[in-house]
Amino acid sequence: MVTPLPFLDRILETEYAIAVTQSLYFVGSFVALYLVGRLAVLPVVRRVLDSRDYDQSVTKPLAKLAHFGVLFAAVALAFGFADYGNILTALATVAAAATLAVGFALQDIIANFVAGVFIFTDKPFKIGDWIEWDDGNYKGIVEDISLRVTRVRTFDNELLTVPNSVLTDGVIKNPVAYDRLRVTFDFGIGYDDDVERATEVIVDEAREHPEVLNDPEPSVRLTELGDSAVGLRSRFWIADPARSDFVRTRAEYVSAVKRRFDEEGIDIPYPHRTLAGGIEVTDAANLAEVSGD
Repeated sequence: MVTPLPFLDRILETEYAIAVTQSLYFVGSFVALYLVGRLAVLPVVRRVLDSRDYDQSVTKPLAKLAHFGVLFAAVALAFGFADYGNILTALATVAAAATLAVGFALQDIIANFVAGVFIFTDKPFKIGDWIEWDDGNYKGIVEDISLRVTRVRTFDNELLTVPNSVLTDGVIKNPVAYDRLRVTFDFGIGYDDDVERATEVIVDEAREHPEVLNDPEPSVRLTELGDSAVGLRSRFWIADPARSDFVRTRAEYVSAVKRRFDEEGIDIPYPHRTLAGGIEVTDAANLAEVSGD
């Protein structure tokens, strides 16, 4: 019996031609659809976002999500044009085979993505805000928010790339979330100094500073009777707070109070200890012999 090799060759050639044709259809339709989406759909999305006056922390994730949607739609439609079948069915088959492996590999990415969605919806901070987290161990200015990570520049000019899940799992401090910020500073005066006079000086210097608000009024509270000093806590408010304003205003204010304390003769004591006791010598004779040598 003779094997019909020419017939099989023709079948293989036909299947190869069909595969090549489908690939060309897929690539051509994908490129065309993707370009149409980028040139027609994405600009419309950007204009809609700009018309809503969203800040960058909102527009950037939405723009990236729209770009991903255009990419997915181009692949899905190109799949159909190339007669590969339903892409959703294909994706479901692949996902069923790789669910366990992909789940373990992507669990952190998915967690960060979900956390990014929460940051987008809850808006605990925005680009340009000064934030602190991990009990104040990390702090800086938010420079970028994506669906996976947030980038923060520290005050030492270091760039921190923080997974979004880190920022949503703990407490985030945003000192500049509102239009006013209360500043506190603890002063210590000697026990022999006049507490009322020191309080007047602290309040007067706060009122004299141009960046300190008069409403609410500055205040001082006696907070501690320490080992070597009486603790006075000053509290005042500044408007439109930023990190630079906060540091500069507090430094100028503390310097002015220190200068007034020096003029008024009010002491800022430092801790000191008095040591008492003695040394007991149990073998004086041997000690005398050793010293004599």
